[in-house]
Amino acid sequence: MTEKILILDFGSQYTQLIARAVREANVYCEIIPYHKQFSIDSSLKGIILSGSPFSVNEENAPTVDILSFIQKLPVLGVCYGAQLTAKEFGGRVDKSNKREYGRAKMDRIKDDILLNDVTNHSQVWMSHSDSIVTLPNGFEILATTESIPVAAFKKTTTDTFPLYGLQFHPEVYHSTEGKKIIKNFLVNICGCHQNWTPASFVHETVEQLKKQIGDAQVIMALSGGVDSTVAATLISKAIGKNLHGIFVDNGVLRKDEFEQVLETYKQLDLNVTGIDSKKLFYKELAGHSDPETKRKIIGKLFIDVFQQEAKKVEGVKFLGQGTIYPDVIESVSVHGPSQTIKSHHNVGGLPASMHLSLVEPLRFLFKDEVRKVGLELGIPAEMINRHPFPGPGLAIRILGDINEEKVKLLQAADQIYINGLKEAGLYKKVWQAGTILLPVKSVGVMGDERTYEFTVALRAVTSVDGMTADWAHLPYEFLANISNEIINNVRGINRVVYDISSKPPATIEWE
Repeated sequence: MTEKILILDFGSQYTQLIARAVREANVYCEIIPYHKQFSIDSSLKGIILSGSPFSVNEENAPTVDILSFIQKLPVLGVCYGAQLTAKEFGGRVDKSNKREYGRAKMDRIKDDILLNDVTNHSQVWMSHSDSIVTLPNGFEILATTESIPVAAFKKTTTDTFPLYGLQFHPEVYHSTEGKKIIKNFLVNICGCHQNWTPASFVHETVEQLKKQIGDAQVIMALSGGVDSTVAATLISKAIGKNLHGIFVDNGVLRKDEFEQVLETYKQLDLNVTGIDSKKLFYKELAGHSDPETKRKIIGKLFIDVFQQEAKKVEGVKFLGQGTIYPDVIESVSVHGPSQTIKSHHNVGGLPASMHLSLVEPLRFLFKDEVRKVGLELGIPAEMINRHPFPGPGLAIRILGDINEEKVKLLQAADQIYINGLKEAGLYKKVWQAGTILLPVKSVGVMGDERTYEFTVALRAVTSVDGMTADWAHLPYEFLANISNEIINNVRGINRVVYDISSKPPATIEWE
């Protein structure tokens, strides 16, 4: 049974970062809303209480029964979790004289296994408006900062399992040794063995899939993207040819992508049928310029094509999906038991009328973990490390109406750009790159002839998760070379511009 840490989410913007830090220490964890019921068994090794936008002194402040937890296993409170711990056991938490936000230096005043190998004056990150003024009886201070009397503390009485609190956020990048503190909690205090690895995940997941699916048939839509490919490969390892993959060419894929992806699937021994539906999509998209309309047309047509193909497979009981953890983490409603879950997006919202049970082998993995599992499965690194690509494909990188001629123009220009990034060693330094065909024609001169042709914009951003992004500072010489190559080789384009907008306020895609 896999060892597990449970993270109770009180609504902090940093909760996912706690989970990522735990996973990076090769310990499995899950995030649940603080008010959700859970059972404690031998696989659960500890609980982490997250931060929150709320004050523990508010009338409806979220609470949990910490005392009942530490009767059975260790607990670590982070920021709000630490303040809640102090208050629940009789300490005092008051509004700070000023909101404490940003870098601070942590001064250790007591040696403890939680702070093993953490240097004195280590930088930590504060983000709170309340402070712990006095600790409860039976607790002691482990560390302070210049402005915070209680930066780290623990319960000293030995009648329960260990209970610790940190006023700062160890999970964020700016807490330079924060992950070391989290690892100390996991290993030194909870006794975790750090044996959750890509190889162990593959082995356990394949065994679980065999039990879940048995001899039934599974149908799955594939996109050529990382998530669906890794999910399909895991399912295929468990049930072989009983997985029926469907890869639809919607006419707005990258140049030669349909053929290349099918070839990769063949090498992976996946049972995949390729459906060339380009003409159908072009016909339905004709004359439509509104981005949302284009998205809806592509989504609906995809479902129609998928369902038509699915009917050809007999005995299908399961639908495979490449859903990953950020898609299913429950967002907290801190004043009640209601919570929302993002709708699954991998297959464009297939209707419930198909009456299929879901198979989602990646639903507890973050994106970087999916990539590691993919490499463990032997999926080519070029596919695993591809930039994100929008579901509606080039349809939202062609501003205005769509036709086959425009698609071919954009495919050719984009191939030159992406290949250029790879050849220049820049592709892996960029989080996402793409070419946008603008609904603008301009005058140009080629030889002795005047031209009146399209303009393309090159887009490249650096980011960690896509929530925020900065424009990539690509070398001028590289941009000049790509511009020349596009204009010289793609008839119909005579002007290239580079997008230097960051997100926010701009978005990564133009539509």
